[in-house]
Amino acid sequence: QVQLVESGGGLVQAGGSLRLSCAASGRTFTSYGMGWFRQAPGKEREFVAGITRNGGRTRYADSVKGRFTISRDNARNTVYLQMNSLKPEDTAVYYCAADQDPILKLGYVARRDYEYDYWGQGTQVTVSS
Repeated sequence: QVQLVESGGGLVQAGGSLRLSCAASGRTFTSYGMGWFRQAPGKEREFVAGITRNGGRTRYADSVKGRFTISRDNARNTVYLQMNSLKPEDTAVYYCAADQDPILKLGYVARRDYEYDYWGQGTQVTVSS
């Protein structure tokens, strides 16, 4: 069982920045693909960003590309989501997810929720206008 704990959410005005962190348990963190998803009230959970095991490849939703950056520090079992130029539509609960059996295909980063096996509890991000 992998435990994921998000932190760093909060209230920020439009145009501001937040950095989310996701701390993972276990010794196999380096084997996991990692991703961030978000879910706003009344909306489906959506993919935000993903990163491969060694951090060599990333993928972003079009809505956040150029504003958000996903990264990981495998020595600290932590994945980050740097969020800049935040917009009110970014308001959501943000979830960290781990893919324990990532597809090892060049350039592939999972973006479907069913590809991920473990989920954090979520952290609220609220962006005011």
